[in-house]
Amino acid sequence: MTNSAPLAPQEFPPTLREVMLRRRWIGVLALCLVVAGVFAWLGQWQLERAIDTTPPAPGATEKVRPLTDVIEPGKYLDQSLGGQRVRTSGTWVAGDFIVISQRINDGTEGYWVTGQLRVADRTSIAVAVGWAATRKQADAAVAALEKQGAVEASITGRLIDDEGVEVPPRSDPMQLNRMSPAALLSRWHDIDGLNVYRPYLASATASAGLVDISSPPPQEQSPINWLNIFYAAEWAVFAGFAFYLWYRLAKDAWEREVEEFEDAANAGEPATAPEDEQAP
Repeated sequence: MTNSAPLAPQEFPPTLREVMLRRRWIGVLALCLVVAGVFAWLGQWQLERAIDTTPPAPGATEKVRPLTDVIEPGKYLDQSLGGQRVRTSGTWVAGDFIVISQRINDGTEGYWVTGQLRVADRTSIAVAVGWAATRKQADAAVAALEKQGAVEASITGRLIDDEGVEVPPRSDPMQLNRMSPAALLSRWHDIDGLNVYRPYLASATASAGLVDISSPPPQEQSPINWLNIFYAAEWAVFAGFAFYLWYRLAKDAWEREVEEFEDAANAGEPATAPEDEQAP
């Protein structure tokens, strides 16, 4: 009876699970967990702002409120307060009635006459006084208002956000086409240390010689902000991609090891384990 040599242990390539459980890939997984956690937090932050849990009651903008209860000078107008009807009183500043062009009133283009209303000591708000169909009518209304001088006035109207500043045409550098308190401020008098409201007030009742400004109630908005929900979904996708990236990198490493193992087996060479699995 002949003695046969013991068979060499058969070697097999590593499995995907074995590769994923190595220290290197456990560390990469931990990093991906941190990244995914940040993305998940950002998604939650977007969701919290996607749904307004305390939307204004229907018709809230039509309830006339004191100006000082709605906004402070220099503050930005909250979106929920756009078009809010307010009342205030003050004194017109002589010399600061200015005409704004390209104003649409019930489908007809015309002009607004605006003024600086001094509502408190060193505090003013821009007021759209009324609408005129022609520049001649608007200039006549300005002349009449200037003739009255610094008279007191009580104004009720809608609070509307600044329309922004626009570069005037070359043909008339003094022309204004947007209702912007910031632009009007540069042409007002006595503005040293002056506090100005960022939004303007569209008067509900026009002065003599002008037409009432058409200012319908703002449309009631949905309490759901779909854009924020879309952003939240994007962050969730990014969080999932962090885990997919870890899986893809680990799988690529596993596939390379299997190829190297097969190449070594075909060449008759012993396969070597990765550095992080070799014995010390």
